[in-house]
Amino acid sequence: MRLLYVFLLILAVRLASVFVVQTYYVPDEYWQSLEVAHKLTFGYGYLTWEWVQGIRSYVYPLLIAGVYKILALLQLDSAHLLVVLPRILQALLSAYSDYRFFVWTGKRKWALFLILVPWFWFYTGSRTLANTLEASLTTIALSYFPWHGESTAYLWPAAICCFLRPTAAVIWIPLSLYHLRKSRQNVLELILKRFVLIGLLVAGLGIAIDTYWHGQLIVTPYEFLKYNVFNNIGSFYGSHPWHWYFSVGLPTVLGINTLPFIFGVMETVRKSEKYPVSKQLLITIFLTLVVLSAVEHKEFRFVSSLLPLCLYVITDALSRWSARASSTMLWTTALVILVGNVLPAWYLSTVHQKGPIELMPKLREIAQDYRDEREHQANILFLMPCHSTPYYSHIHQNVTMRFLTCEPNLEKKEQYKDEADRFFEDPVHWINSHIPVHPLTALPTHVVMFDPLAENISVFLRNYRLLHRIEHAEVTRLEGSQALVDQWSEALGAQSPNLASLLQHRQSRTGRSILVYQRLKKGEENAFNQEQKEPDVHDHPPLEDLVMANENENLFN
Repeated sequence: MRLLYVFLLILAVRLASVFVVQTYYVPDEYWQSLEVAHKLTFGYGYLTWEWVQGIRSYVYPLLIAGVYKILALLQLDSAHLLVVLPRILQALLSAYSDYRFFVWTGKRKWALFLILVPWFWFYTGSRTLANTLEASLTTIALSYFPWHGESTAYLWPAAICCFLRPTAAVIWIPLSLYHLRKSRQNVLELILKRFVLIGLLVAGLGIAIDTYWHGQLIVTPYEFLKYNVFNNIGSFYGSHPWHWYFSVGLPTVLGINTLPFIFGVMETVRKSEKYPVSKQLLITIFLTLVVLSAVEHKEFRFVSSLLPLCLYVITDALSRWSARASSTMLWTTALVILVGNVLPAWYLSTVHQKGPIELMPKLREIAQDYRDEREHQANILFLMPCHSTPYYSHIHQNVTMRFLTCEPNLEKKEQYKDEADRFFEDPVHWINSHIPVHPLTALPTHVVMFDPLAENISVFLRNYRLLHRIEHAEVTRLEGSQALVDQWSEALGAQSPNLASLLQHRQSRTGRSILVYQRLKKGEENAFNQEQKEPDVHDHPPLEDLVMANENENLFN
């Protein structure tokens, strides 16, 4: 099989994902990369608390900022290109890492198949996430690892990985110890001339870049560990049981590939002498999961870098199994793996949580064209869970925007609640306290929210008309699901959980649709709200009769 054809096939799949994957996954895809690069290049935007505290490295955003700067110099900095080109850049890197995976595994057909079909890699391989970059660099480093030689080229991408995301060290420490143990070179000389030297060069360059852009001497990997691990700040955004990566996290990332992975694990354990590389990879996977499990906050993307290790184990086992399997079994296995990956990839890439991506072009048009009675540009208020959408990188207009913030309790205050929590506890009170009522032109020109919120703030929305309704995600009907859970619980002799109670917090903040409201101009009638049932004025007095509680907190003055 010609390597050029293989690379072109891989490249075609990764580039296709740039345009096929049009859904929202996690905020970091935008707020830790594109938004930072946009502010660096164009001078306006928003930096989250991580950048204020210095726990993030500027290395990755600077790569994207370089693309932005070139577009600006060529006067081609349209919002569309600002969104698409960074994803193409990441897709190119992912394609190269996939090619290196194919080479590393001995150019086996199963390797090519397995690196192309995983639903999670198709879903995230072109996203501008630090985790995607880490997974790509990990694959590249593994392909240069001295499994059968003395090369130390892998130390460069591995060191970059560890600098950008210090948690990557849990993969590279056991592998580095394995390298030192099997190497025929002098161990002390190898450590000093390769490990220490390369580590210092990468760290020195990274520290220099971060010190310049943060404006002070700073070691971002240390700050990252201090906040996320030592101070456990990540638990503010959710906690999971210790076994989550074993029982939910990794199996979900692997999807249907969990079945051949289990087969690969069994084969490696039974015949470890025939699978030396897979054996070491399994040790590394296990140790990594154990270490990551000690941290309360867990996410699927945090085990992205383990995907190439797992796929190697699968490739190794299936390649040996293929020699004795019938053609019917081979094709059936391949078809099951393909279909089992295509379905979640299609749904999650094109249907689920597509609202924020479809929303931004509409807001971009508003930011460009809208003018109020005083010929002022739009000011947009996002009444949504914080970071529910991209921001300036997708609008590329210097208009006033505000969202509900969710900084963790950095000052260790008692009974601390972030702004988003305070808002959703009592939306009407928050609006009365933060939004001006006189004159009407002082109100935000546009308000963005999920549909369940509209009924709760119907009085406030009397001054607005519905401009856009954008489909976001399917909302499961709980009645049938609750009945099914009740039946299973009864059969098992266990107490049935209340799904409505479990999902109440989530459902109250998101919804099936995203709504965009536009403030009425003088003389306009709000026909949409006139059709709605009048609210109880005793519960929610009209905004016109209220006095703003805290003028200092009003962003729209």
